[in-house]
Amino acid sequence: MRYRLVIVASSMLDAVRHTGGLLFDRVMAGWDVVVLLEDYSNLRPLQILGAETVDLASGLEWQGRGIHPQAVAVAADLFERDTRIRDGFVENLDRGETELTLWGDTPTDIDQRIDVVQHRLSHAARAFKAHALAAAAAPTHVERVETYRSGQLLTCAEYGRADLVPA
Repeated sequence: MRYRLVIVASSMLDAVRHTGGLLFDRVMAGWDVVVLLEDYSNLRPLQILGAETVDLASGLEWQGRGIHPQAVAVAADLFERDTRIRDGFVENLDRGETELTLWGDTPTDIDQRIDVVQHRLSHAARAFKAHALAAAAAPTHVERVETYRSGQLLTCAEYGRADLVPA
């Protein structure tokens, strides 16, 4: 069984900009990475990073069908807009079994339950993320770290190494 990271984003560009390095590094570590997209067009940049893509509506139907990811990263704007995403995130936050991260403006009602964390991108992740951004016709400057808010972090013993660390 392989570990699974699910990224929930409104668009391909949002996913690449905010999670491209984490996504790539997890793929290179042997994880299955699935990106659920509200706007399901121009998937090439996510393919460059090694992710599988699924439209958001189909991906949310997985819930409750025995497919349980070890990690989930969610765009805060979708968390605010979609009650299915919000309810699933909060339910998993309560259970504490899944690494949960948000990017964007953190909703105030869960702000005390999550902390700032960072992922330091590998050199390869920075290069592949720059290529993915170029394929999306976006500026290709890539920071060394991606910053998130997280409620539960996987430990080194759970999958080999910690790549999200407190900021």
